Formats: sequence, structure tokens, C-alpha cells
Amino acid sequence: ARSLDKLYNFADCSGLHLIFALNALRRNPNNSWNSSNALSLLKYSASKKYNISWELGNEPNNYRTLTGRAVNGSQLGKDYTQLKSLLQLIRTYARASLYGPNIGRPRKNVIALLEGFMKVAGRTVDAVTWQHYYIDGRVAKVTDFLKTRLLDTLSDQIRKIQKVVNTYAPGKKIWLEGIGATSAGGTNNLSDSYAAGFLWLNTLGMLANQGIEVVMRHSFFDHGHNHLVDQNFNPLPDYWVSLLYKRLVGPKVLAVHVAGLQREPRPGRVIRDKLRIYAHCTSSHNHNYVRGSITLYIINLHRSRKKIKLVGTLRDKIVHQYLLQPHGKDGLHARSVQLNGQPLAMADDGTLPELKPRPLRAGRTLVVPPLTMSFYVVKNVHALACRYR
Repeated sequence: ARSLDKLYNFADCSGLHLIFALNALRRNPNNSWNSSNALSLLKYSASKKYNISWELGNEPNNYRTLTGRAVNGSQLGKDYTQLKSLLQLIRTYARASLYGPNIGRPRKNVIALLEGFMKVAGRTVDAVTWQHYYIDGRVAKVTDFLKTRLLDTLSDQIRKIQKVVNTYAPGKKIWLEGIGATSAGGTNNLSDSYAAGFLWLNTLGMLANQGIEVVMRHSFFDHGHNHLVDQNFNPLPDYWVSLLYKRLVGPKVLAVHVAGLQREPRPGRVIRDKLRIYAHCTSSHNHNYVRGSITLYIINLHRSRKKIKLVGTLRDKIVHQYLLQPHGKDGLHARSVQLNGQPLAMADDGTLPELKPRPLRAGRTLVVPPLTMSFYVVKNVHALACRYR
């Protein structure tokens, strides 16, 4: 109870909504879920009037490894149906959201588990969830993080999940509920470094393009190396990427055409671009920019700078540049970053620094340095797609 109090108070103070994963490994002799402990926790939480959403378990495809007892998809579906019934018995949670099954990478056996789950409980959950880790943290190297093949592994997973979900519950939302650069707790000076930002920013862009509305980062703070904040609560590079994304990027996705780069691939062939450009309407929560502005975010994995010329209605607009580069002598391994040449650091324990853009004159070519991430807000475009919700 004390742990739940602390967790809920942290989320509440931070303006976050808590989704609590109940223990799915408590099992009856017939392998059905033993919900007695969960019911006690639900009743306690309800007595405190905690506003919580729920899920059951984590990576059920690994239960055999953890406990020696596997749970198949249909049994997991029955467990979720049982949890839904429990929630409906408690007035506080009768309409609470339920998410799952939070499967791991969708290999063949995991897809079979998801299919079994969806047949039984596909309409019981409010969103179908899964996790993705790009590479084994025990063998990861910095050069791996620059490979377009690695960045593109997520796209194939999205298609596999969408195919199953759309078969059994068309239109059901899909969330990526756990994402990290490397598995096995992450890799020191790698998954917590500037280099990991390429994977993180590309994940955000790729998911948005595929219609995935929610991604949950693993994690904010923990004992590993996939976190956003270090043991002394100093923001790591992915924190600053996330902050800029939240400040500048709205939910509406725009199509991008890059003349000279994009071409139709031959059947069975994937073009693995080292220059990745995503475009959204600028966040409506950012009052520095009028509605109708556009935000581009660009990943340059080339070892040379790239020049980008905006055309059409974007040609003669002032652009605000937010260029993120490593800070210090560690290069891609750096655990701190600079924005437009200025190091980013907390002003004090509770104050973020001002994120100052560099204004570029109208019509100027965008020059993107090698191995960098950058955001560009094209001001006052009055884009019709961005002027209305």
C-alpha cells in the first residue's frame, strides 16, 4: 500500500496518469489467474479514490522462463475478462480503462499468443499493447545505432501487430507500451547517450506515420541505462529530445516529399534512407507559434552535412532552428547535449532552461550537420491542415 501511495502521488504531482500493472504470475493449480491479491489492491486503491487505469502482467511470452509455467493466449484472454469483471464490481473502477497484453517482440510464437488473446479478450481492452527493444544490450556497439536496418525493424513489427488486431478487433487502438534502445537493462554510455537519440526520435516519427498515437518510454528513471534521467536526476540526451518533441510537435502528421531522395522501391526492396524527415503541425500548446505553423524534425545519419531547400508555400517563411548536438569530447557517447551550440542543463532542481531557437532568414537553405537531430519550425505558413483541429 505504501509503495502504491508513493507511485500515485508521484504521478499525480507530475500531471501524469498512472496505469498500474497487476501481477499476472499468481496462478491457481489449473493455471487460471489468482485474483485475490489484486482484489485487495483494487479495494485499497478505490478507498483512496485513486484515478488509475489497469493492465495485467508484462511480457506474458516470457512467463515460462520466469516461473516455469507458460500461459497461452486464450488463458490470458480469460484472465483479462476476469479482471474486467472485477473492475466492474468496484464502483470507482467500473469505467476504468484496461490495457494489454503487453507482449514482447512479435515473433511467431508471440503472434500466436496475441491471436489467442485477441479471440477471447480483444474487445475487452481499450488498447492493445506491445514492447520493442532494438538490440541486445549485452552486445550493442555505437555503430549499430547508425544502421538504417536497425531503425527500420520497428516498421515490420507494427505491420505484424496491426494485422492481428485488425483481424479480431478492427479499429482497436494500438499502443507501443515499452520502448528502449537496448534490452537487458540497457548499455552504459550507449543507450543513455546521444547516439540513442537517433533510435528514439525515429521511433516517434515512424509510430506517428503509422497511426500509433501513444508510446510509453522505458523508462523515466531506473537502475539500468535506458532511462531519461540519471541517478542524480540530471536529464540525459533522450530527455531533451523528448522535451523538444513535446514542445514543438503536434499530433497531426503531414506527408513529406523529398525531391531527388524518394523513389519507388523495386518489389521486395526497401530504401533505407540515412536522411529521415518527418513533418507535423506545430503543437497547438506552444503559444510562441500561431496555428498553421509546421514542424519538421530531421535525423541525419550521414557522415556529411546535408542541405535542404524548402519549396512552394514554405519557401519564403522564417524558420526557427533547434539543432541538437553532443556536448563535450565524447561525441556520440556524450551524456549531455547542446542546443544551437549552447549546453542544455537544468537551471536548478525544478527549473528547465529556456529552449531558444536560432532564427533563419526566409528562403535560407537548411544545413543539417552530420550525425545530428534537429527540429525546424516553419512559421506562419497558415497550412490549412494545421489551422483546424
